[in-house]
Amino acid sequence: MDTVRSLSELDWGLAGEVIAESVIIQILLTIIAAILFQIILGLLIDALVGRILGRHRYISKVDARKQVKTLRGVLRTMAAVIIWIVAVVAILAQLKFNLATLATGAGLFGIIFGFGAQSVIKDFVAGLFIIGENQYRVGDVVSLNVSGTLISGTVEDLTIRITRVRDLDGNLHIISNGSTQIVSNRSFKYANVNIDVKVAYDTDIDNLEKVINKVGDDMTKSEKWSSSIFEPITFLRVDEFEDSGIRIKALGKVVPAEQWAVAGEFRRRLKVAFEHEGIEIPYPHVVIKQPSTKQTASSSKVKNK
Repeated sequence: MDTVRSLSELDWGLAGEVIAESVIIQILLTIIAAILFQIILGLLIDALVGRILGRHRYISKVDARKQVKTLRGVLRTMAAVIIWIVAVVAILAQLKFNLATLATGAGLFGIIFGFGAQSVIKDFVAGLFIIGENQYRVGDVVSLNVSGTLISGTVEDLTIRITRVRDLDGNLHIISNGSTQIVSNRSFKYANVNIDVKVAYDTDIDNLEKVINKVGDDMTKSEKWSSSIFEPITFLRVDEFEDSGIRIKALGKVVPAEQWAVAGEFRRRLKVAFEHEGIEIPYPHVVIKQPSTKQTASSSKVKNK
């Protein structure tokens, strides 16, 4: 009897080991399948997004690249979350967990969590609108009014819940999408170069207009800047009469996010052209009148008397 009992226990032990090994193998296969499926689905997302958005007409290729990069990142994240949720459920089933009990507990937890997660849901909904309405993309230069605070910079990352914006000082701002009230996109499809120039009152305005337009045309035709400019910077109007001079406004249309570089180069060229044409750029100055030595001496004699 002892021999039979020990053989029986041995059989059950071997069977348990086989079952345990089988479960471990199934779990490993599930994890490997999830990883492979995530990679394959990511490649499909990249191909489909690139093909679909490639059919749309954009003013510049920069807009297309930004939109593709943004949608790829968001769709890849969503796909990864769904895949791993399914994988975790499959692993729990392989470990013989009671999924009905887990579902009931998850439902109760979801109700409790939902009351405290309204802001998170708000962020998700706002993120869907931002992406769906194409308000801004990764790489765009934006100004965001976040609960009354203005944050400006370049969008480095955009997910359904948050937006990461890096400003000119290098600070990274992590913003929940639901807290954004006003969006100003400075690099959507095209950007304007808005130049204010002040000249002296004795300046010939007709000649000034020719000089400004020539600088804009020459810059548009230059090899370095031609690809950055849609419409050359031209004389727009006499904007205002000020105390020290006349303010002139010039305007041009350029590639998104290139307006600052183009404006800086235009001002440099305009300064050179003004010097060549003898056009004066006025600046505030103060004239100090100092009394002469004779006046000072006579005033001191009067005091001594």
